[in-house]
Amino acid sequence: MAIIADLHIHSRHSRATGKELNLPNLEKWALVKGVDLLGTGDFTHPKWIQEIKDDLEEDDTGILKSKSGYPFVLQSELSLIYSQGGKGRKVHLVLLAPNLEVVKQITDYLLTKGRIDYDGRPIFGIPCIEFTEQMKKISEKIEIIPAHVWTPHFGLFGANGGFESVEECFGDQAKHIHALETGLSSDPPMNWRMSMLDKYSLVSFSDLHSFWPWRMGREATVLDIKLTYDNLIKALRTKEGLVETIEVDPNYGKYHFTGHRNCHVCLNPKQSVKAKQICPRCGKHLTVGVMERVEELADRPEGFRLKGAKPFRTLLPLSEILSKLVHKAIATKAVWKEYNSLISEFKSEYNILLNATQSELEKVTDPKIAEMIMKNRMGKIEVLPGYDGEYGIPIFSEEDRQSAEVLEIEVLQKQTSIGDF
Repeated sequence: MAIIADLHIHSRHSRATGKELNLPNLEKWALVKGVDLLGTGDFTHPKWIQEIKDDLEEDDTGILKSKSGYPFVLQSELSLIYSQGGKGRKVHLVLLAPNLEVVKQITDYLLTKGRIDYDGRPIFGIPCIEFTEQMKKISEKIEIIPAHVWTPHFGLFGANGGFESVEECFGDQAKHIHALETGLSSDPPMNWRMSMLDKYSLVSFSDLHSFWPWRMGREATVLDIKLTYDNLIKALRTKEGLVETIEVDPNYGKYHFTGHRNCHVCLNPKQSVKAKQICPRCGKHLTVGVMERVEELADRPEGFRLKGAKPFRTLLPLSEILSKLVHKAIATKAVWKEYNSLISEFKSEYNILLNATQSELEKVTDPKIAEMIMKNRMGKIEVLPGYDGEYGIPIFSEEDRQSAEVLEIEVLQKQTSIGDF
């Protein structure tokens, strides 16, 4: 049976998270979303690891379970900030661990390098090469996954201090890297354009900072394995048992295009290159987006499809669809009422997004909502690109499109004042 897994999450001990982000709520909303397996998040934080020990039970499978049997994998994220090759580097890594004893050894090592009690995602000045070598000394079963690899600020390939290859980042330890998290602002076709990435498993997770269903499982990886830690790691390392990924439209991601949000400037790669990555409104440097960075490193044309690549689905969260069609903010009573009505009938959001037929949906919701859910399933909802920390905007109506066109016209008018783009 397919397992929908979200293995990059956070606890309430990470920055910019809510105080209700605890294990019971993670389990509750995972069931509502239809996520079958969660990471624990933040296992290096002393208070959180104690809650993990109190609320979850460990057995010989390497999968921890809640009292009701919901499965979790020991997982955390670290921020490594250091210098290499004459440049400042900032790389986020997702860690998976096979048991609590290994977690303790990881934590003991990190304590020799700094503090772990101030944030669920602590920062260390350890190069990726050294860190990977130390992790493998602790256990060969520790899995290191570079997180949201294209994000400009903290991605392995990010524009701000990023690397040109996995090998440049990890040196002789690159042999221990098997999977890459593509992040919200890129999807598999974008990554297929780099032949150097062909050997890696491309995985997607939410990097959630809240348990709400428009965050949890917004991206996920689907597995067909008997659920043990060893089988999970085998799937990540060999692609055997890795079925597909669930992606948002990369335009929805906060860093897909290059731009400057303070000036409401959003540029595609060609426009950005012509602007020399300078904001045409204020003259400051633009935040170089994922699409532009992909163009810089790609050795294959746009539209290339990797033979034998794992398939993927493109879906927007259900709450985004309801918000647009109900004409209310995503967390309002009107949207929740519609959401809960659908969940009551179909049990989980993923069942609605992936399986419910249009005729079944029309029995419990407005036909326009049913129609848009079908369009979502086919990946036919257009999204205005996100940039510089701003999420992309799904376009559902002519009004949405007109607003987008006004913004584009304003940007182009300003651009032409400094040169013909």
